[in-house]
Amino acid sequence: MDLSGYVSNLRERYDELEEILSQGGIYAQPGRAAELTREHARLKEVFAQHELWVSSQEKVASLEALLRESEDPEIHQLAEEELVQARQAAQDAHRQLLLALLPADENESRNTVLEIRAGTGGDEAALFAADLYRMYSRYAEKRGWRLAPISLAPSELGGLREIIAEISGEGAYRQLRFESGVHRVQRVPATESQGRIHTSTATVAILPEAEEVDVVLKPEELRIEVCRAGGPGGQGVNTTDSAVQVLHIPTGLIVRCQEGRSQIKNREKAITILRTRLLAQRQQEERARLSSERRGLIGSGDRHEKIRTYNFPQDRVTDHRIPVTLHGLASVLEGNIESLLEVLAAKEMEARLAVEEAAASSRATP
Repeated sequence: MDLSGYVSNLRERYDELEEILSQGGIYAQPGRAAELTREHARLKEVFAQHELWVSSQEKVASLEALLRESEDPEIHQLAEEELVQARQAAQDAHRQLLLALLPADENESRNTVLEIRAGTGGDEAALFAADLYRMYSRYAEKRGWRLAPISLAPSELGGLREIIAEISGEGAYRQLRFESGVHRVQRVPATESQGRIHTSTATVAILPEAEEVDVVLKPEELRIEVCRAGGPGGQGVNTTDSAVQVLHIPTGLIVRCQEGRSQIKNREKAITILRTRLLAQRQQEERARLSSERRGLIGSGDRHEKIRTYNFPQDRVTDHRIPVTLHGLASVLEGNIESLLEVLAAKEMEARLAVEEAAASSRATP
């Protein structure tokens, strides 16, 4: 693959973006302006990585020429040592350039919908679901994101049978996208009198929030009902018909929202969540149609895939996809999950890069 030629062809698009962004009119469309700004920044990073790669190649060529031309043994030894480092730097620069050229995930800039549901394990599963929600809340707080509950169903012992929340903030979906799946906990429940370890589960879904243009909902496809909100929320919430339930007739999907006292806002939120689930369903179907070479990427996003175990007796967290085991479970549940997320992102990029390199190699073969 002629990387220099490919990068050179991107200059025309970069110049076009420079012209568009220099004109004030585009900023009357905030969404479009943000999209073009991100594309402009990505191309700028591509050019910077390309310059590093070119300069590293030039250094390798210069050292190789020095070895051919010089007869001084001392110079030869120094040049050979430096050449090893230069070749490694050139290889690293090549990989960084390929990473920069990889297409960005179309969902990266979207707000995120977090859904957590208690799985097997009864009350203990609900308590674990609440622990996971607290973990993500702490992580969101550290990142400066806004986390707002949309709908929740508490359990009798203070856990959560289900919680749906919206996370707003730069990079939220990009950072959390690998968290979808089954999370398993192994511990002695507070209600266990004989000290036996129980295994319980909760499912997590990280969904990119859909917009109206992503999924068009026809009025005749929706059945909307209002009812009195239930559970905690204060006297005002629970004594008004503010909760909204939306049924999507073609798929049977049901969304309920009781975030606040405004029926109109709850209706809007419920429809947004419905769009989000329909978009996620469509994207999951598209991923399932991908060629086998991409099935090695980290996580399918399937909420039925067991991804992680939180083992209290051994004070460890194990991610089964990488695999990686960390000790210091209490710290992880306080939202210190950066190290896990970073390894997952790195593995995903390595897998994507391997696919891209294989594709580039096949294109280069006559």
